[in-house]
Amino acid sequence: MSNQDYEIVIGLEVHSELSTKTKIFCSCPTEFGGKENTHCCPVCMAMPGALPVLNEKVVEYAIKAGLATNCEIASISKNDRKNYFYPDLPKSYQISQFDMPLCEKGYIEIEVDGEKKKIGLTRIHIEEDAGKLNHDDYGRGSLVDLNRAGVPLIEIVSEPDLRSSKEVDAYLKKLKSILEYIEVSDCKMEEGSLRADVNVSVRRKGSKEFGTRTEMKNMSSFRSIVRAIDYEAQRQIDVLEDGGEVTQDTLRWDDVSGKTFSMRSKEDAKDYRYFPEPDLAIIKISEEMKENIRKTLPEMPEVRRERYVKEFNLPEYDSKVLTAEKALSDMFEKANSICNNPKAVSNIIMTDIIGYLNSEEMEAKEIPFSPEQLGNLILLIDKGTISSSIAKKVLQEMFKEPKEPQKIIEEKGWVQISDEGAIKEVVIKILEANPQSIADFKVGKDKALGFLVGQAMKETRGKANPQMLNKLFLEELKK
Repeated sequence: MSNQDYEIVIGLEVHSELSTKTKIFCSCPTEFGGKENTHCCPVCMAMPGALPVLNEKVVEYAIKAGLATNCEIASISKNDRKNYFYPDLPKSYQISQFDMPLCEKGYIEIEVDGEKKKIGLTRIHIEEDAGKLNHDDYGRGSLVDLNRAGVPLIEIVSEPDLRSSKEVDAYLKKLKSILEYIEVSDCKMEEGSLRADVNVSVRRKGSKEFGTRTEMKNMSSFRSIVRAIDYEAQRQIDVLEDGGEVTQDTLRWDDVSGKTFSMRSKEDAKDYRYFPEPDLAIIKISEEMKENIRKTLPEMPEVRRERYVKEFNLPEYDSKVLTAEKALSDMFEKANSICNNPKAVSNIIMTDIIGYLNSEEMEAKEIPFSPEQLGNLILLIDKGTISSSIAKKVLQEMFKEPKEPQKIIEEKGWVQISDEGAIKEVVIKILEANPQSIADFKVGKDKALGFLVGQAMKETRGKANPQMLNKLFLEELKK
């Protein structure tokens, strides 16, 4: 059989840290990067007699995520103990939710290759994060840091509706975008704020039975997740084609070798011996609370995309790119409020800014300059103070040091030359040096004009007014 005879089945369990100021069951801070074991107390260190108290903001944020992903919100929910032993789990159990989660039966709509598809969500529930093991570089042991223990998480569990790594990539980016729009998580993958457990199985096309699944734990890079799915699916197909059986294992993905390695057999729910958390009360959610939270939901990406097409007359593609990330969308709106030139703002974001972010492997939220500074840069172009080519150089400087664009062009001497006499001298000089281009223009080769303008821009180091250059070249060429 060939690979085309198999279907890949993928389900995801996405863990997202919530942006609350304090932990889920105590008042310790959640901020990232503190000195080891300085953001913990008897509750998150599991000292005998210390009792948890549920952070109401965690419940609110989880409901908000549920509403934004079309979930049904439970009127009654509860916490459970999930029992397992690991050195960075001080209680030897995790407080999570089992059979009565806060949110169920939702969906997220994705678009892949122009086709839309709904990916079902089984549930969204709240739970506490574990601590972190810092392994000694020389293999002498590991140290436990409990700063992260008790940081609030939501776990977003998808149905096994995903059929390719491309769909998974679209799903994760859409989910990340939603969480950022509703401002319940900063989704900083490099800090572990968004990570996924990836379940993969394969089955012969036409089969209704799922194959044996494997799980890759705690993956925090979209690129790695895509690579891991493609490798693991192929590995399982090869096992089946060789007459073997896929075993239900928990795997580790190695990004360097590009392979998965078995760590242990995969756990089932019964292995965790769930039972209701006796130290926490039942969670009751009133209809009034649900509606009050629903009212706090912002304009979502799809709605913004449609508005950008209607209000700003932007192409559908531009609107889709701009609204994919909240940071870019917010920058577009605020910059446009300064310069009132939506297409110019869209162009500079989609070409120069996104291009820089990609080359430097930065996220949009890391852009150092303000939307107001971007708007002021476009105003300088519109006023003729600088050319578009100079604006690109100013933008590069703004990434390095976020100054007002006006100050940058003054310091660098990049003010556009708009004096007609000075530009005419350059035009005549370029024409005298390029008689062949004059001849080409005379016989209808329009590209000759573009070449001459380019030479003039090079001569003036990009500072000549391009519209004036075109006008003066045409005047001289027609003589």
